[in-house]
Amino acid sequence: MSTQLEKIQELISLREQARLGGGEKAIQKQHDRGKLTARERIAALLDEGSFEELDMFVRHRCTNFGQEKKSFLGDGVVTGYGTIDGRLVYVFAQDFTVFGGSLSETMSQKICKVMDMAMKMGAPVIGLNDSGGARIQEGINALAGYSEIFQRNILASGVIPQISAILGPCAGGAVYSPALTDFTIMTRGMSYMFLTGPKVVKTVLGEDVTQEQLGGADVHASKSGVTHFAANDGAEALAIIRKLISYIPQNNLEEAPLVECNDPIDRLEDSLNEIIPDNPNKAYDMYEVIGAVVDNGEFFEIQRDYARNIIIGFARFNGQSVGIVANQPKFLAGVLDCNSSRKAARFVRFCDAFNIPLVTLVDVPGFLPGTGQEYNAVILHGAKLLYAYGEATVPKITVTLRKSFGGSHIVMSCKQLRGDMNYAWPSAEIAVMGADGAAEVLYAKEAKEQEDPAKFLNEKKDEYTKLFANPYQAAKYGYIDDVIEPRNTRFRIIKALQQLATKKLTNPAKKHGNIPL
Repeated sequence: MSTQLEKIQELISLREQARLGGGEKAIQKQHDRGKLTARERIAALLDEGSFEELDMFVRHRCTNFGQEKKSFLGDGVVTGYGTIDGRLVYVFAQDFTVFGGSLSETMSQKICKVMDMAMKMGAPVIGLNDSGGARIQEGINALAGYSEIFQRNILASGVIPQISAILGPCAGGAVYSPALTDFTIMTRGMSYMFLTGPKVVKTVLGEDVTQEQLGGADVHASKSGVTHFAANDGAEALAIIRKLISYIPQNNLEEAPLVECNDPIDRLEDSLNEIIPDNPNKAYDMYEVIGAVVDNGEFFEIQRDYARNIIIGFARFNGQSVGIVANQPKFLAGVLDCNSSRKAARFVRFCDAFNIPLVTLVDVPGFLPGTGQEYNAVILHGAKLLYAYGEATVPKITVTLRKSFGGSHIVMSCKQLRGDMNYAWPSAEIAVMGADGAAEVLYAKEAKEQEDPAKFLNEKKDEYTKLFANPYQAAKYGYIDDVIEPRNTRFRIIKALQQLATKKLTNPAKKHGNIPL
């Protein structure tokens, strides 16, 4: 055999060795846990045969604690690029079969390299996390490696979409990269995220808690809001990423992909004419409204189990991707509170950063009262939503379905926060407060002087309702652009989007604003 062929044979052999990661036994252990390997995950995520791997021959350079005697090709992370539905993406997948996926200096350099490439090429970056944290043997170099990744997360924010899937452990400093990215997906029973684990919690606080209770997928999907999606397994998590990518652009200078639409733009939805109950205190389901107006009834919801009084997610109108924000009367009467304000504000800012128009469906009676909310800074959280809408320069269409009172009216994309097209259904009540509260405030003193205070107040409530509990007062001043028939809502939104396609609006020149955090 010639020297050249021997060298080629050596290359093939090294590639086979690299693809085995931590070896056959470690791969079997990964499979026994019900988990795919890093390369299997990438193959399932990307279009078949599209993955181009980088830095397959990288090894760590640590000599502490006998580390020089044990090294693996690739050093615990698989990096490269490929396509999803033909569109370029960059990806890194931590390999739990190599040192438990722990982060070393060289592993960080591999991750940083694909992040830098993604920025240069203007393409999304996807991280598949499955790691035991920092590689302790490397000490400060591992911490420096995390910091390098975080710095890139920060600089890439709002420039390219960043998506994190947590497919195993993610603890300590490792949690900050996913927290800095745009969307996070976790897997039930398989992944967890926390800064300090159960042992530390027990030592410091004497509290017994399992990994699942402390930082499992359902905990972060419903209680903390740290994760946007909770998948049942790794395959579902990867399918969610593919679907998410279909709604968003490659970078902040591009538009989201247009999809062919067979759903007629002038489709009338008669059910909407009767969906609002006669009793203003009775609930209806906002999901029915969303499903009735979007293309083919398809709505891709985000953070479904967190702050359910507000709904956020992606849909399409005539093939165009939009972000939807909608109050949900079926949960807490659709009030705004700390969590729902924060949830919606972050989504609004994502859509604005990536040129995705916003459609806001309003039915909000106010902010949730009480010390619990005030002590948790509901003022600041509400201000975040107000700030996000006011800052956004993308096309903004607002449809008020029923209630829109006081401060909550303002923060839900009102005309004065540069709403482009503000529509209302005939059932809309736009006022400082509801008739009951208004009558109490305005006529409390007079009522005491009446023979029948209750009857007097009821009469005043009726007067207030006739005068203010309708959309025409706001329309009179041009704060509502038009009062529309509910069944025409889809057509009116699509026509507004078409009109706003050439919108140009810029904010004053500045380094950045100081959002109320």
